[in-house]
This record gives sequence, C-alpha cells and structure tokens, in this order.
Amino acid sequence: MSRPQISVIVLNYNGRQWLKPCLDALAAQRGASAFEVIVVDNASTDGSADYVREHFPGVRVHDAGGNLGFSAGNNVGAEQAHGRLLVFLNNDTSAAPDWLHKLTSALDARPDFGFATSRIVFTDNPERIDSAGDGYLFAGGAFKRGYGRPADEFAEPREVFGACGCAMVMKRELFEALGGFDPSFFIFYEDVDLSYRAQLLGARCWYAADAVVRHAGSGTMGHQSVRAVFYGQRNLEWTWLKNTPGPLLARSFVSHAVYSVAGVVYYAQEGLFWPALKGKLTALAGVGRVLRERRRIQRRRHPDLARLERLLTRSWWRLKQREKRAALAPPR
Repeated sequence: MSRPQISVIVLNYNGRQWLKPCLDALAAQRGASAFEVIVVDNASTDGSADYVREHFPGVRVHDAGGNLGFSAGNNVGAEQAHGRLLVFLNNDTSAAPDWLHKLTSALDARPDFGFATSRIVFTDNPERIDSAGDGYLFAGGAFKRGYGRPADEFAEPREVFGACGCAMVMKRELFEALGGFDPSFFIFYEDVDLSYRAQLLGARCWYAADAVVRHAGSGTMGHQSVRAVFYGQRNLEWTWLKNTPGPLLARSFVSHAVYSVAGVVYYAQEGLFWPALKGKLTALAGVGRVLRERRRIQRRRHPDLARLERLLTRSWWRLKQREKRAALAPPR
C-alpha cells in the first residue's frame, strides 16, 4: 500500500460526543488524494480512544499519555503522520464532503504558498462565519476574519495573514522547519504564533473559501472560561513579542500597550479581570525565555516586510464596529 499523501490530525480531549460526526464526515470525503486519519488522545477519561478504536477501525489512535494541550498534542500527531501535507482538524467539526480535496488542492495549486485555511461556519448557524482565516492587528492581536458575519460575504479566496488551527493544512517541510506549534503555549494563540513564524520565513497563507467546515466551537473549552482568558491573554503577549520584526515592534509599541490594557478592561467587565491580569503578569514573568526565542526567530526571518505589513489590520476600533454590526444583523 502506498504511503498517504495527506495526514489529517484530530486532537481529542474528552470529546467523545463530537467524534462520530467529525470522523463520519472524514470517512465521506471524496476527490482527495490518499489520506490517513490520526486521532491523538490527550488522556481522555470519557472513553474516547476506545470508542474510536471500536467504531472507526481505519483511524489510527495515538495515546498521548497525558493532557499535552493543543500545541504539543498536535506536534505528536505530526510526528506520527506519514503525509507530505499535514491537516489539523478540531474534533468538534463536521467537514463538507469535498472539504479535504478543496483545501489541499488549493495549496498544491500555489507553490509559493506554504499553508492554507478553511471557510469555517457555525454548526448551529452555517449562514454565519466562525473564521475565514486569521487576521492580525498592527497593535499586536489576532482576530477571526469575518466572525459572525454572513458566510456569503467571504466566498472569495484570497491571501490572508494566518490559518485557524480548527481546520488548516500546512506543508510538512514548512511545519518541520518551524519546529511545529510552540508547546509552551499549551492552548490558544498557538495557530497565530505558527502563522506568524511561517510569515517570517517567507511562507504565505491562502484562504480556500470553497473548503467548508462546520464548527461547534469550544467543544473542549469555552472561550470565556477562566483558563481560556488566562492562556489567551498570556499567549497574545508572547506572540507579539516573539515574532514582530524590530521596525514594526517599535512603531506599534504604544498601540499595543493600549490594546493590552483594553483587553484587561474588557474582561473585567465580563467578570474575568483576575485571569486576564494573571495572563499578562505570567507573560511578563516569562519574558526572558521569550526574548531568547525572539533572537532565534528574528535571525532566521527573511520576509518581505512591506508585504507582511500590508496583511496587518490597522484599525482595531473599526474591526470591533464591524463585528457589532454583524452580530445585530439578521441572518440572510
């Protein structure tokens, strides 16, 4: 049997309720090159691994031996994979039958691109966008392109800053050159960090608008949980400090400081002041390690800074206003 061209890695932690629709959708894929499916189980206690082995014998299950988080867990999956293309897919998704073909062929058709992202819609409201790729602010924070907006507004493929780790593909050679996801992130912002480092190596990201995935969202952890806010705020700071090239770092320093304070104020209004503040303080405590990583990353970088800057979103305020209007607009 020939080796698969594509490896689909599904990370799981106590997600048994999501695995059947996710794996059924993968089994129904058509048109894609030979592919394998690997479920990496982060020491689930709900019988997830045994369930997959019993009901999906064609799926490889790898027991991680502990809860490694999103970053290290997916890295383990990549180590187990055989494909030249590494596809990362959340367990709480259901992919359209042609999703894998559309996603991987879009990347294969563009040799100057190193990774690609899907059009991700909400499972319970597929007329609305969850993510049309990741954007990144000049002020130093990430956002989901199109979040909450009508899905048909994002039907055009295009270059974007980064890929949402929920449903993305990356060339193996690029993933290995980057050293994979940063395991110190554990969860949240790991895909943004990976995308930023890829951009610094000159790799580009394509938004494959016709590769559609439905996403339940926060199947393992809610975005407004204490842990989510802590890791999100900590990793936001590490991503910005680690990756932003010197000229951009200097020019965005003040706006980043304002943005960071605004984030804490926002979460304070949501009753999550302490996890947000703790995230910022923990980021500061780890600054020595991050600066060492920064030196290593910046020595290797060779991007077109003008192109990189064109991918950044300047106005955080305008972005938030668009999101508010989208949230208030009736579905089409």
